[in-house]
Amino acid sequence: MEKFAKPAVGAIIEKEIDGEKFILVQERQKEYGGKENGMLEIPAGKIREYENVFEALRREVKEETGLIITKINGEECSAQSCVNGNKVISFQPYCVTQNLSGAYSLILNTFLCEAEGVLAESTDETQNIHWQKADFILDMLKTNPDSFFLMHVNALKKYFKLL
Repeated sequence: MEKFAKPAVGAIIEKEIDGEKFILVQERQKEYGGKENGMLEIPAGKIREYENVFEALRREVKEETGLIITKINGEECSAQSCVNGNKVISFQPYCVTQNLSGAYSLILNTFLCEAEGVLAESTDETQNIHWQKADFILDMLKTNPDSFFLMHVNALKKYFKLL
């Protein structure tokens, strides 16, 4: 039987505190996560059938972190049309990542975002949700990229201009 990749969204959520940049990260904790549980990740999840990509991103961030997205870079440049009675949207994410092997096939659309609110302590999919200094994440990407969930490594490397 032919299988297809699943579309997903992810958010690099950034904020500045006293002139220092921070990025929101969390530890992956899925019911059947196996060896990937405990890895650092950014908020992300699958897009539901016919769900607007930006609404999916807002939903996933809220579900996983408790935060409300206040800005999605590029959302203002998206375009919606009605073609033969069907709605379509075009958008340009910050980074698109496809895994070519592994547990399940994903195509992840990652966006740069800002958010506000109170962080959840943990959810049924994540734990240790926290703001981490960007310099710390950069150092980890350089020295131990395997500590991150694979689908987020290239987007974070692009963010830090390592690609």
